[in-house]
Amino acid sequence: MGAYVKRVAQIFGARVSMIHVFDTESHNGLELYVRAPDEIAQEHEELARGRLESFLRSEFPASQCPRIVVSGDAASLIALHAESGFDLIIMPTHSGIFRRMLIGSLTAKVLNDVDCPVVTSEHAETVAPRPLTHRELLCAIGLGQNSERVLRYAHQLSSEIHANLSIVHAVQSFDSVAADRPSGVEAQVSEQCRRAAEEIDALQKRVGSRATARIVVGPIKQALLEAARHADADVLVIGRGPQAGFHGRLRDLTYALVRDSPYPVLSI
Repeated sequence: MGAYVKRVAQIFGARVSMIHVFDTESHNGLELYVRAPDEIAQEHEELARGRLESFLRSEFPASQCPRIVVSGDAASLIALHAESGFDLIIMPTHSGIFRRMLIGSLTAKVLNDVDCPVVTSEHAETVAPRPLTHRELLCAIGLGQNSERVLRYAHQLSSEIHANLSIVHAVQSFDSVAADRPSGVEAQVSEQCRRAAEEIDALQKRVGSRATARIVVGPIKQALLEAARHADADVLVIGRGPQAGFHGRLRDLTYALVRDSPYPVLSI
């Protein structure tokens, strides 16, 4: 993950800060019998600080990369520090079966709680990032109320970092429609694709974008992920709900894309 963070920082000319939230309750019951709680908490903080100070020291020297060590609820504290002037959060999801358990995880809570953009990626210690000259963004939009905000951000980002931007939009298939009306189904899908192309064209004109747009057909999640797998992109840009609250920023589709994307996801 460190290599990806370094690449993003180089592209943006940004300063990197690291935050580590440790659990003051991560002690065994025996400790409480022989030592005071304050002493235990202080030792755990010192251990946490030592681990963070030595983490990726050569890639991110402490003199150039501030370290932040705090204790408490990790998601809440990350969101709180993000409000203090940070432009972007980068954090991993886990690979394998643990990545499949994203819902309910720290990453999901941060995605739901913070206002700033978040880049998520599975651990990739053995995979080198693309060269700095390779800058391809793929933006998935749904043509809802949030689409203009998402595309405007992706367009501005691609302009700032001199990247090539592509757009993908999925049209729901009608596999569940009776098989005795295939021609009607095909015509309906074709009409939806035509309307989607017109809406995307109008949307691009409003934000000043001239990105190549691709419309895919099928179950929305699978169609978008399949399109992402065939795109030679570095980052998939998607939208989260603009507000937290009862319904939250995340929807089932957002979870699926964050969890299963073949490359890092920038959710805004």
